[in-house]
Amino acid sequence: MFTTTRRVEFGDTDMAGIMHFSQFFRFMEVAETDFLRARGLSVSWRRDGVKWGFPRVSAACDFKTPARFEDVLTIAVTVEKIGTKSVSYRHDITNQHGAAVAVGRITSVFCRSLGPDHIESVDIPPDVRAKLEGPAA
Repeated sequence: MFTTTRRVEFGDTDMAGIMHFSQFFRFMEVAETDFLRARGLSVSWRRDGVKWGFPRVSAACDFKTPARFEDVLTIAVTVEKIGTKSVSYRHDITNQHGAAVAVGRITSVFCRSLGPDHIESVDIPPDVRAKLEGPAA
């Protein structure tokens, strides 16, 4: 499990001072990016003239209790499944009091792009798979 924290800013909230539902997806995306970076990976990179990355193909979130302006949220990222071409994450989001705020899930597919009109899913290479499965770099 990997954890990161993020403060709920005023711009993340609605008129009632409660975090807007759409912001949970941004927080999960940041947590996924932090997770990948900690393992020496990225959501998107270039190597040998080819663009590689993990575009998302599915995202969902179940809300438990409101997050409010200035709450500090902890997002725990767990790899639930690594398939041949995809990786699925679970995001357990809690507030500074330890209360469960939300549970989200994201599935990303390993892809390469050889040009602006060409993107295709490919098998996750062994070195990338090892980083996803292993401890932080």
